[in-house]
Amino acid sequence: MRLAVRLTPRGGREAIDGWAVDGEGRPYLKVRVAAPPVEGAANAALLAFLAKALGLPKSALTLASGAGARLKLIDITGCDPSSLDKVLGPPPAAGR
Repeated sequence: MRLAVRLTPRGGREAIDGWAVDGEGRPYLKVRVAAPPVEGAANAALLAFLAKALGLPKSALTLASGAGARLKLIDITGCDPSSLDKVLGPPPAAGR
């Protein structure tokens, strides 16, 4: 499955700040990490943090796109939408 994430580097701590919806009605997860956005450190911290939160190995998550952007797409193997909802809560409905 694929997860849209808006990353805030240098956020002081690792935390999931909930769901939001972009201007086109697509949900994304807001996540912050303490790592700076230097040489991929924030992206690596994001993948490690999400893997731990989901109870998956780090190898189950890959950065599909957005390496240099705040909005990223993460591919997750070994996780279905219902499992994701149990950990992160359901995303908001489109168009809200």
